[in-house]
Amino acid sequence: MHEHSSSRRRRASIGTGTVALSLGLCLCAGQLIAASPAAAATTPIATPVAVAAAAPKVTPSMWSATSTRSLKWGSTLKVTAKVIDPSTNQVAKGTVRLQGYSNGAWRTWDTETVKSGTVSLTAKPTSTVWVRTVFTGSGYNQKVTSKVKVTVKASGAKVLAEAKKHKGALYKYGASGPKRFDCSGYTKYVYKKATGKSLPHKANSQQKYGKAVAKSKKQVGDLIIFRNGSYGYHAGIYAGNGYIYDSPHTGARVGKHKIWSNSYVVRRLVA
Repeated sequence: MHEHSSSRRRRASIGTGTVALSLGLCLCAGQLIAASPAAAATTPIATPVAVAAAAPKVTPSMWSATSTRSLKWGSTLKVTAKVIDPSTNQVAKGTVRLQGYSNGAWRTWDTETVKSGTVSLTAKPTSTVWVRTVFTGSGYNQKVTSKVKVTVKASGAKVLAEAKKHKGALYKYGASGPKRFDCSGYTKYVYKKATGKSLPHKANSQQKYGKAVAKSKKQVGDLIIFRNGSYGYHAGIYAGNGYIYDSPHTGARVGKHKIWSNSYVVRRLVA
């Protein structure tokens, strides 16, 4: 009986220790479990940031007009343009460029800022060319007008400009450029370069080309043929104010010289 009672007490003691150990582990586990939320509370949490969508660009309405489709060389081409914001029906503010197509690329000739109403742009094309206008502005898509062909016609001013290029070239009988000239060789070369028109290499024959013009009506770029009787013996290009550009004689050079005789005729090869 005594032994049985002692055995029961030992089992109870062992059981109590086991329970205590179990409780201790549970507490430790509880501490670990409790630490986890505390640690998580110190970890920053990323908050999603809303990104504002960019406002869509507006495609403006644009029109332009050229002052002419046919222009004399040396004259000014004028182009007017207007740009409207279709969302407000007001003038779209930005920049308009006038461009011409040459040598395989569009090149800007003039630029104007659009503030109100229309803008005017100008250029002096030297040959037949395609032109267009281009608009750019903040908040707008680029707008390009349809290209327009502008024909540049030869003029007396163009003939004279070509004549001046060869000032100083030495006279040589029978020569027609590009470095040396006789009188009719010089006029032949200049007219071909400036207008594309071909003249014979003889002053007497050149007086039959173009149309006859009275001396009092002569203009820059007209062909002047000096004559002995009806025979044309010397040719030059009228430079205005009683002067011509010509290649005078052996030992002389191309230059601007005073008309020395009244025995000459005037022929007009360009309008």
